[in-house]
Amino acid sequence: MQRLAIAGTIALVLAVFTPSADAAPGLRLTKIDGTSGLTAMAARPATRTLYVTSQDGMVWSLRDGKRSNTPVLNLVGYVSQDGGERGLLGLAFSPDGQKLYVDYTDRAGDTQIDEYTMTGRNADPSSRRNVLAIDQPQPNHNGGQLVFGPDGYLYIGMGDGGGAGDSGSGHAPGGNGQSLGTLLAKILRIDPTPTASSPYRIPTDNPFVGVSGARPEIWAYGLRNPWRFSFDRANGDLWIGDVGQGAYEEIDHVPATDGRDAGKADNFGWNRFEGNHAYAGRPPVDAVPPVYEISHDTGACAVVGGFVYRGTKVRGLEGTYLFTDNCDGTIRLLEPDGDGGVTQVDSGLEAGSPSSFGESNDGKLYVLSLADGIFRVDNA
Repeated sequence: MQRLAIAGTIALVLAVFTPSADAAPGLRLTKIDGTSGLTAMAARPATRTLYVTSQDGMVWSLRDGKRSNTPVLNLVGYVSQDGGERGLLGLAFSPDGQKLYVDYTDRAGDTQIDEYTMTGRNADPSSRRNVLAIDQPQPNHNGGQLVFGPDGYLYIGMGDGGGAGDSGSGHAPGGNGQSLGTLLAKILRIDPTPTASSPYRIPTDNPFVGVSGARPEIWAYGLRNPWRFSFDRANGDLWIGDVGQGAYEEIDHVPATDGRDAGKADNFGWNRFEGNHAYAGRPPVDAVPPVYEISHDTGACAVVGGFVYRGTKVRGLEGTYLFTDNCDGTIRLLEPDGDGGVTQVDSGLEAGSPSSFGESNDGKLYVLSLADGIFRVDNA
């Protein structure tokens, strides 16, 4: 299998999942499927079916705990097979469930976002339509997250173009993170409906529409590699796991005022900040600080953002944000304190080389392990 290196500089050791010795008695990870090399999961609206991607270019369906015998979509011929942070990295369904969108690094090393029409449980390969193509100057920090937000628009996570420090070839002076002239180091927001002259539309309320020199697709900026982000299904809050440089990992949390505008025009600080710490250049006065950071001294190296639990099956998790780290595998919990801050709680659970989380339509949460497959978060 191809090995995913979310941090870019670290090759992963694929460890077998084992519960922590001091695992909290209230939670456990229930193994659902043993497929290795998985990178992302999405639920198709109005169904019980989950869909997962493998780094090498396959999309599989998962229904009632059983993975399909044949792929829903085979993109091996399109997808980079170089490993590292390249490959098939994300997927999302349109709100009506009729279109499937995939985010992958192509054979030339660039990001492609394609649309497919669903026929039954499978995607029609002949319906392929390219929505967006973005040049990647280096092979790391490809981003890859696709999410349809509460407003029905498609949100796209893009890393800063790779290398280190957001500098060098392919990086704007001072870094892509602080440049509004590039799609890199951003969360983008588009309407993937085509027009006669464009494969997608720009929502008129995007924050930089009409701003000279700015790309109108940009929703939020100042991000190094927002590998996984999600919207809280209960209130529209935006949670981002932004992979750090060499010292800190960060979780960003932006409350929604109306369930639709969380993160709009927000600057999350990279590369002026790494976490809460000054990194390069003059710090911007408007930077949004992380709600939580993890030092690499703990063994963490590449944060994997997750979801706020809004299901009904796991007691004691309601309103709690779950996330992890690709290197240490620890499943962490953040509990809101009511004043805009959070308290970190150790779940006592670990996974081998976790790559992503998934959320079913009924609120169940899943952890994807590159080493060991798919696990559901349950009460012990």
